[in-house]
Amino acid sequence: MPGFAHRLQPLPTLALYWICVLIWGSTWIAITYQLGIVEPVVSVAWRFVAAALLLFGICFVRNERLRYGRREHAYLALQGLLMYSAGYVCVYEAEARVVSGLVAVGYSASPIANMLCARLLYGTPLSRRVAFGGVFGIAGILLVFSPELARLSASPTALVGIALTAIAVSVQAFASAIAVRNGERGIAVWPALAWGMTYGAIGCTAWVLFTGTPIAFDVRPGYILSWAWLTIFGSIIAFGSYLTLLGRIGTGRAGYIGVMVPVIALIISAFFENYRWTSATWIGIGLAVAGNFVAMRGYGRKA
Repeated sequence: MPGFAHRLQPLPTLALYWICVLIWGSTWIAITYQLGIVEPVVSVAWRFVAAALLLFGICFVRNERLRYGRREHAYLALQGLLMYSAGYVCVYEAEARVVSGLVAVGYSASPIANMLCARLLYGTPLSRRVAFGGVFGIAGILLVFSPELARLSASPTALVGIALTAIAVSVQAFASAIAVRNGERGIAVWPALAWGMTYGAIGCTAWVLFTGTPIAFDVRPGYILSWAWLTIFGSIIAFGSYLTLLGRIGTGRAGYIGVMVPVIALIISAFFENYRWTSATWIGIGLAVAGNFVAMRGYGRKA
């Protein structure tokens, strides 16, 4: 793990981008193995407690600066509570109510949400090319999942799941904007991750204690293996790549990861959940890839 951390920064931009897409494309199905015996907020807490401990180990090996003033800790706490606590609790709770593919569809709106947050908080100009690519990508993903959307009933449970997905996307967009601010203030990727996930774990733990949620851990292989995957790959490696991307290409293009992730999730679903590909699937993936090319064009040569 420290060796990977040492090599992460020099990786080409598109390599970092596809690390995020491929890993996060697998986490949707991994999260489903976290549901059941353990309450979602407790599973999120276990995930980020483990990730934070590993990240502080990485920072120690790399001799990273870990001491910051109160103001910087306030922003690190805000990033952590939004990105690794509130956002992920909403995702886990949403997947407990609607199929994981629909939650992934919601995250296809990430580029637009990220650009709007950057515009609102920092006055960042909106990129027409990224917006155009994002619209193409979202249209493609909606086409891919149109059968599921058509069958979705207006039940209270499903509506709550959709609302939680919308909240999660919005919260993560604000958190990404805060992460950009922290990076511009000189907080390196690994310390930002270590402190952010620590604050995220603290936020989840505080909620567990405040609400009296039972603290449990599932010792079945599916839970433990998915927890390890989500901790090491979904949290440390993917978020390390993502925060590096935020500093290089901004929140709009980095947010376009959310459009391509459902494509990977769909491929995995075909193998593990017997998802049947249709003409709408191929056309939708084609639109998503076309939008991806438009949004990311010109960034493949950046180191």
